Parts: sequence; C-alpha cells; structure tokens
Amino acid sequence: MATKQTRAWQRMLSGRRLDLLDPTPVDIEIEDIAHGLAFVARWNGQTKGDFAYSVAEHSLLVEELFGRIHPKATTAERLTALLHDAPEYVIGDMISPVKAAVGPDYEELDKRLTAAIHIRFGLRATTTVRLKKLIKKADRISAWMEAVEIAGFTRDEADKLFGAPDLDLISDLHIKLRAPVLARQDFTARHAALMKDMS
Repeated sequence: MATKQTRAWQRMLSGRRLDLLDPTPVDIEIEDIAHGLAFVARWNGQTKGDFAYSVAEHSLLVEELFGRIHPKATTAERLTALLHDAPEYVIGDMISPVKAAVGPDYEELDKRLTAAIHIRFGLRATTTVRLKKLIKKADRISAWMEAVEIAGFTRDEADKLFGAPDLDLISDLHIKLRAPVLARQDFTARHAALMKDMS
C-alpha cells in the first residue's frame, strides 16, 4: 500500500511551483518575492499604525542603511542586502525566540532558499561571513528603529537588544507604514535598478 507523501511545495502567484525542500533558481521570480514580503509582517504584526510593517519595507531600509554604512559597496553587495530576508516570502518572518525553538531545521530551509534566490539573480549561492556581518549591522540598526518607532520599545531596551546606532546616520530616516502594494512596487523597482547596474 502506497503511503501518502507530504506536500512540500507552494504554488506561487506567478504560476511557479516552489519545492521548499529542494528549491531551484528557475522557480524563483522577483514578483513572487516582492508580493510575499509585502504581506509578511515584522514583529508578528505587533506594531503601531494602520498597516503592518512588512519585510519588504524592512528590506528596503536595510539596503539603504547598508549603502550608507558602506558607500563603496558593490551593486552585488547591495542586492544581497536587499534580498537578505527574501526566503521569508515563503517561510514567513519568525521572531528570534521562535527560530531558536524551531532549531536547525529552520536554518537549513533558509539556507537552501537563499542559495536558489541568489543564483537566480546572479549572486554567489552563499554569502561570505564578512558580507553577512556588514549586512547584519544594517539589519540591527533597522531593528532598533522599528523597535523604538513602532514596536513600543524604549530606547534603553532597544539599545540593549540591538545596540545604540549612530543617530546622525539615521537622522533623516523614519519607518514607513503604508499599503502593501506600495512596498511591493518599491521593492520590485529597487531590485530592477540594482539588476540593471549589475548587467
């Protein structure tokens, strides 16, 4: 008697069928990524405002911060920063305590999806440790801004969790809360601009 196989793929709006256990670059489309990330809420949706703060919006901010911190960064490095949370378009955004509870399986899934996404857009399958650290610095500044501006943290709490940022670096930046369609459009446009610069 045949056993029923568990489904491990998801149908994307583009029509692609993405196998989560064995993702391939040919099944990755930027429109699917942008759409998914625009509807995935950071902080499990526990933020102020009439719209959730999406991973797409966060990704745009991280890429902007990364460019400010590292003005000589290559276009490929900036694209890597923009796509740093791209796997969350299918696996969602888990807060750090949940990731720790889930364990290494989540990390492996994230790694496989990241590799497929990177190859699809002409990047190295794996990000160097050096570049990961540089992007993580921008990511932590973004998290600090989000925590203080929309997630109800005090500055002292955010400083302890994420490190106090250089306030001059972010003096003109603020968290944007807006309709998912706008974040999706901006994410797709920024990706297209970076891809054009890489060609």
